[in-house]
Amino acid sequence: MGSETSLILSLIFGSIGLGFFIYGKKGKKTVPLVCGIALMVYPYFVENIYLSLLTGVTLCLLPFFIEV
Repeated sequence: MGSETSLILSLIFGSIGLGFFIYGKKGKKTVPLVCGIALMVYPYFVENIYLSLLTGVTLCLLPFFIEV
């Protein structure tokens, strides 16, 4: 597991983040908007694959548990 896995994870979570961002912006919902931005940005700062996977899954599930 190396840079290929990191690239694929970044692509997947970035795409999900874009979807959350658009949904949050159109629906004027704060949590999906912030999670979407975080999902698009965090792969630039996290290099560990397991930590990246854990962070991405957590940010993807967060809007389902927090309603603001």
